[in-house]
Amino acid sequence: MKKLILFIFCFLLIKTYAQDLDLSFLSIPPELTKDANAVVRNNYTEVTIEASNKMVVYQKRIVTVLNKEGNRSVNTYEGYDNDKKITKLSARVYDKLGEEIKKYNKSKFTDVSAVDGGTLYSDNRVKYLDYTPTAYPYTIVFESEYETSSTGFIPSWNPLESYYTAIEKSEYKIQNPENLKIRTKEKNFSDFSIQRVSENEIHYRIEKQQAIEFERNSVYTQDIFPIVMVALNQFTLKKVSGNGSNWSEFGKWMDNELLKDKITLSPVTIAKAQELVSGANTNIEKAKILYEYMQNKTRYISVQVGIGGREPIPAIEVDKLGYGDCKGLTNYTKALLNAVGVPANYTVVYAQNKIDIDKDFTSMQGNHVILNIPNENGEDVWLECTSQTMPFGFLGDFTDDRNVLVITPEGGVIKRTPAYTNELNIQETKANITFTPNGSLQANVGITSKGIQYDRKFSIENKSKKELEKYYLSDVWGYNNNTNINAVNLENDKSNIAFKEKLDVTINDYAAINENEFLFRVNVFNKNTYIPKRYRKRKLPLAIERGYQDIDNYTITIPEGYTIQQIPEAKTIDSKFGTYTMEIKKKNDNTIEYTKNILIKQGVYPKEDYASYRKFRKKIAKLENIRIAVYKN
Repeated sequence: MKKLILFIFCFLLIKTYAQDLDLSFLSIPPELTKDANAVVRNNYTEVTIEASNKMVVYQKRIVTVLNKEGNRSVNTYEGYDNDKKITKLSARVYDKLGEEIKKYNKSKFTDVSAVDGGTLYSDNRVKYLDYTPTAYPYTIVFESEYETSSTGFIPSWNPLESYYTAIEKSEYKIQNPENLKIRTKEKNFSDFSIQRVSENEIHYRIEKQQAIEFERNSVYTQDIFPIVMVALNQFTLKKVSGNGSNWSEFGKWMDNELLKDKITLSPVTIAKAQELVSGANTNIEKAKILYEYMQNKTRYISVQVGIGGREPIPAIEVDKLGYGDCKGLTNYTKALLNAVGVPANYTVVYAQNKIDIDKDFTSMQGNHVILNIPNENGEDVWLECTSQTMPFGFLGDFTDDRNVLVITPEGGVIKRTPAYTNELNIQETKANITFTPNGSLQANVGITSKGIQYDRKFSIENKSKKELEKYYLSDVWGYNNNTNINAVNLENDKSNIAFKEKLDVTINDYAAINENEFLFRVNVFNKNTYIPKRYRKRKLPLAIERGYQDIDNYTITIPEGYTIQQIPEAKTIDSKFGTYTMEIKKKNDNTIEYTKNILIKQGVYPKEDYASYRKFRKKIAKLENIRIAVYKN
């Protein structure tokens, strides 16, 4: 019996040592699992800048994944290319009690191209861990190290990686043995307990940060999550030396090293460009002609090579091949304009999410390129050169209303792209609606969209008849049953940047009919009943990203033999978030006119305003459902 007890004791002791108690799910402080899909147990990043052309980045990352949604927080991958060499790569997987269940060395990571099938060629590749968990929670310990000569991209520190991810500990340190001039910028520190570990070196730490729950209608994470940006004044990018302690210097470097020799065109193409604009009188007229020429001649395809993915392929190559990425197509358009004496500037921008180039911190920024044309009247023209359909001088929500870096021969300049705000994003809907005695209706509907509303509409002109019908029945008027699209006519007015839709529509059994009453909802074609989600304790600011205006005007004719007895009174709702007006007028015995005007204002508001905004939208939603009853004579 004593031998049996001793055996069991020894077995449990061995089992305990086989587990890492620090990696056990049970050792996570309970407050860190609240609202969390994953907990970053420890994320240590050490950047060693050995010279302006040599950098080593080491990372050890330990993440406990609590559920399926937490898998996206694992981040067990490392990219590489001809200039970036992976020197260490490994991973270990542990169960919820901290017992190791899988082990991976570098050779067991999956190796794939880092770009999609839309990329022509690229030297970017990635090694990633292809692990499918069988149970939750589990923990992964990931370790990586790489060497590179490109010090233009020093990893920033983003300790709060995403919503629903808690941080037990995250640490970031820069080793600078040669005492190079390193600049840093801290953002969004005030609401977080971040430690500056040392006054004499760049070393930050955050501990016990609870997960932040996503709330709708919030600002972007880059506006609330902490970040440390890092840059060198003297750097290297793909073995090309660079410098830039300010944007002017940085722009000169880009112009001299990346762009200067890339705008050459063949004599034949130059002659063609000059012929095309021979009848134009102004630079803008010339630019419009050559922009449309470029759109018809080329197509977009990603090309991720050159100096750090920042260098465009030569304009003469784009001209010959007929394709390019944003860098190549923008540079090609610049070359065409240069050939006819129109000044144009290559411009770096953050596309899609509205992110500014940081005007106060010079570094490698941006993920897209557009073209800037200085205009004689002082209002610059901006061109999106990757689209074959975008109107001249229109950017849309992809790159509007943000700080951008304009590269001129004199240096870099921070400018701001045009903003499409509030009333500029207008949709006007007019309809003539006639009811039949059985409650069905026939309508001729005209819709004109401008600004961002144009941007979100004009691509439908490329839809087939079947796709268009599905679009209207599901996406636009899905709240109306028994709708039939009899005819559609679309006009993309690029000169005025207006998209026009004309439709012939019937809706069967729209009105509810009983013995004496004929009841119908007045707002047939643009019902806006959006109500923001309720939050008992809102924690994040309210952001209305896009303002817009909708103006609806319907003439509605009821069947013969019915009388309009009572009209709902006009309503106006006025708020800091916008305005709403609704009015119904009786034109004659069997015709009414319905007019609605809704204006929503773009802006960022304190979290305390969220409840008021929700009430505002609830009032609107109620009026959008207003009904009228007419009665038999």
